Amino acid sequence: MGQLVRAWVATFMIAGLSACTTIQLEPLPEGMTDQPPADWQARAARLSQFDHWQLSGKLAVRQPSDSGTAIINHWIQEGEAYDLALSSSFLGMGSTILKGVPGFIELTLPNGETYSSGDPDALMQAATGWQLPLESMTWWIRGLPAPDGDFRLLFDDRGELTMIRQAGWEIRYDRWHALQDSIPALPARITALKEDKRVRVVVSSWQDLTQ
Repeated sequence: MGQLVRAWVATFMIAGLSACTTIQLEPLPEGMTDQPPADWQARAARLSQFDHWQLSGKLAVRQPSDSGTAIINHWIQEGEAYDLALSSSFLGMGSTILKGVPGFIELTLPNGETYSSGDPDALMQAATGWQLPLESMTWWIRGLPAPDGDFRLLFDDRGELTMIRQAGWEIRYDRWHALQDSIPALPARITALKEDKRVRVVVSSWQDLTQ
């Protein structure tokens, strides 16, 4: 029953991908198109159902106020709930744990102090100085637009997703991991840009937690 509900929700969301996309007037980057390939809806539906996973890798943030890097010891996603463990010497950040669901986050610092907030992005910025759209990143990291808000998808001449524009961010897909069973290729490196802010995630490994 749970799998049936998940499949229905994924199908409903993907059916609205085109409807939610707003028309942009700026010219397309050279070599890109906003016309999705024929298999895009099927691919997006499979990626939406891929919502129990774990990855590890590196995070690099460059922003006017603060910049730095961190090791992603693990990023565990169980449906809407995430558990993100970062290690960094940046600002004495040490080992920091972020756990949350949409609209709520709990952040545990290396000294054991724990803070919670209904505004995940604001708490992340207050604790680390970094502006990270965490809730959107759970979608962008899979190569999907976040379900809330307008977006634009751009593809190259081979039909591969190269960019998502959403909420003022431009998410670029630089490399991909090979297919894993029935799961489409997953991002190996993404770069999210907004004005003078840049967030880069390099994924060293993906794991399907349903297996």
